[in-house]
Amino acid sequence: MNTATSTPSGATLTLGEGYFARRTWGDWLFALLALAGALFALWRYQGAMDGYEKAILLCTAPVLTWLAWFWRPLRHLMLAVGALALVAVLSYDGDLRRADTVFWLKYFLSSQSAILWMSMLFFMSTAFYWAGMFARGQAAVLEGLGSKLAWAAVGLALIGTLVRWYESHQIGPDLGHIPVSNLYEVFVLFCWMTALFYLYYEAQYKTRALGAFVMLVVSAAVGFLLWYTLVREAHEIQPLVPALQSWWMKLHVPANFIGYGTFALAAMVAFAYLIKLQAHETHWYKFTPVWLFGVALCFVPVAFRQRAVGEAGGSYWLGYAVVAALIVGGILLGRKRIAARLPAFEVLDDVMYKAIAVGFAFFTIATVLGALWAADAWGGYWSWDPKETWALIVWLNYAAWLHMRLVKGLRGAVAAWWALAGLAVTTFAFIGVNMFLSGLHSYGNL
Repeated sequence: MNTATSTPSGATLTLGEGYFARRTWGDWLFALLALAGALFALWRYQGAMDGYEKAILLCTAPVLTWLAWFWRPLRHLMLAVGALALVAVLSYDGDLRRADTVFWLKYFLSSQSAILWMSMLFFMSTAFYWAGMFARGQAAVLEGLGSKLAWAAVGLALIGTLVRWYESHQIGPDLGHIPVSNLYEVFVLFCWMTALFYLYYEAQYKTRALGAFVMLVVSAAVGFLLWYTLVREAHEIQPLVPALQSWWMKLHVPANFIGYGTFALAAMVAFAYLIKLQAHETHWYKFTPVWLFGVALCFVPVAFRQRAVGEAGGSYWLGYAVVAALIVGGILLGRKRIAARLPAFEVLDDVMYKAIAVGFAFFTIATVLGALWAADAWGGYWSWDPKETWALIVWLNYAAWLHMRLVKGLRGAVAAWWALAGLAVTTFAFIGVNMFLSGLHSYGNL
């Protein structure tokens, strides 16, 4: 006998009812649209794909359908992104010169325009989240605006990525590739993945107070992206080096950056945890989370200057350091207000744990895929290349964190400090290796 109950959204759910029986007509319509889109892409672009890529494309339809059924806001995001990306592709009509003459391509929907809009909206989202943190009467309104802007930024990042993919194929048959092949492209990937995972947890835990912290790391990535575009003209589409001309890249890189994004999210939640924990510390010089965060932020411009990659953007990194100092000072002065706005320790701990668990699962998958890719490209599964070595260090770090959590009941300040330290390890594996070391992965050098 079935029993009726209510979901948090207010919908009636019958216990014992089948998964597919609970699907609405909207769910099935989206599934049909996803399948139709995959078949259309297969028919229209099959000449540019090999057998593996066709299989990946066909698997995309059920994956997107499941994601849309799992979290319904994704349905609206995917439909909007798909429609606007299609408008951009049709507007090009095979001629990239139209990017300078068609209004919505020039100002909104070409890949570079969309990514620049993404950058601005992520900055604005961060500002509104922080304004909501300190506002008295309009906190919910300001944080709501921050959330909406984050959604819009994610949408534009995805549009920019899809359109860039199309643009690469139009430049030349040997240039076409999925845009996850260099630092510029993967920083875009990191930004929208981190933000999207945060928006999911924001909806699940019904709190927007963490947006101020998570969007800091997203904005820092956007800051690097803008500098990289300005100084290195990294937005220019370049041919792939031979090692990257593989369908493995389409699987390995996204899985890797789900790990990077969720590890960064967990670290910022850990930072919020430590601020809440030490908010009432009477001696400001003992407020260690903020000071360490400030040192980490200020280390970035120093590191870039030391490596002689910042000389063309010296004033940019000076501005970065000033903004970092202002952020540290603001958190230090407003720590009690911030602590009062943050959710309970149990919520912070749970978000931190779930983010690391998801990231670890995908990072493990990415590491295995990377080994298979290395065997295909270089003839060996593992070569102790610096990138591989640091990927192993990242994996061991979070494996130990999860082991201590599940076996020894790791909680509280120790878990938070460990997760925050994990961000330093992950950041070095992500970009530090490219700056200070060399090896088989040197195609990602600054």
